[in-house]
Amino acid sequence: MKLEEIGFYTLSDYRAHQCSVTSPLWRCELLLTDKCNFHCVYCRGLRRDCLGDMPFDTALNVIRHWVKEGLKNVRFSGGEPTVYPSGWLLNLVTECKVNFVENIAISTNGSAPLRSYEMLISHGVNDFSISLDSGCCSTGEKLVGGIKGSWDKVVNNIRRISQLTYVTVGMVFTEENFDTCLDDVMFVDSLGVSDIRVIPSAQYNKALYKLGELPIEVLDKYPILKYRVNHIRDHVPVRGLQSKDTHECPLVLDDMAVAGKWHFPCIIYLREGGEPIGEINSQMREQRKTWYETHDTHTDRICLGNCLDVCRDYNNKVIDYEYFRAMRN
Repeated sequence: MKLEEIGFYTLSDYRAHQCSVTSPLWRCELLLTDKCNFHCVYCRGLRRDCLGDMPFDTALNVIRHWVKEGLKNVRFSGGEPTVYPSGWLLNLVTECKVNFVENIAISTNGSAPLRSYEMLISHGVNDFSISLDSGCCSTGEKLVGGIKGSWDKVVNNIRRISQLTYVTVGMVFTEENFDTCLDDVMFVDSLGVSDIRVIPSAQYNKALYKLGELPIEVLDKYPILKYRVNHIRDHVPVRGLQSKDTHECPLVLDDMAVAGKWHFPCIIYLREGGEPIGEINSQMREQRKTWYETHDTHTDRICLGNCLDVCRDYNNKVIDYEYFRAMRN
């Protein structure tokens, strides 16, 4: 399988073939705030030392450092990034745009006024990942903390924003909505989105076997959804390492997640409460190289239990390339 077939534009066989501490930064994520106007049942928040709004100067310096390292794709998230001071967020987006970052993404719960998203697009955002965990108003509102009117607002925003730029909908499934996952995905299919990302919550890491019943004509529209459903049909877990998977994580070499004053191995590692690699500084990539060379993912409970299928496939591909290069030499 070519990595391009997964559907994430940050993943490719070319990236895997070139992976090193000096290659461009292919995907970086900056968590701007822990604040959120929703209270999703599966969200456990951030580490205590990553709470609050990231100072604008800190965020800007991180972006400028990444740009010097050849930043290709960036994502702003949180918490909810649209509750971060709007002028600061727009300036960070502009900084990426003027420095030719190819894809500027926002992960959002979709509840901000439509005008806020239109402003972000006008400043350079060309990718929105919007959360919608149910195709039913009552369940959807329950999952975000019982906020009345929230589901209708998010659904309307998804429809409108999808007409303007690339939009994926992220759907997290728990005990609350597992039984309706098939209907929920079919509802999102009606909203005009670019792709659909389904995942069980970390607390409910079970196969979403019902999604194996999705019609092929739906799957053929959405590469990411098709990739994950094929795994489900093949009984391949979405989360966690298997014995056949590499013990190394080359993803850490050209990928980065930053929150507070720290840089972490990846966004999953950060959200699962893992220890950072180190503080934000000019030597972050060297620190990440050291982490890569000394870390066994199969002895790390977070990597072992939570590594996503896309990350496993990327890491395995990189190690395969390194093995064949060594054989040729």
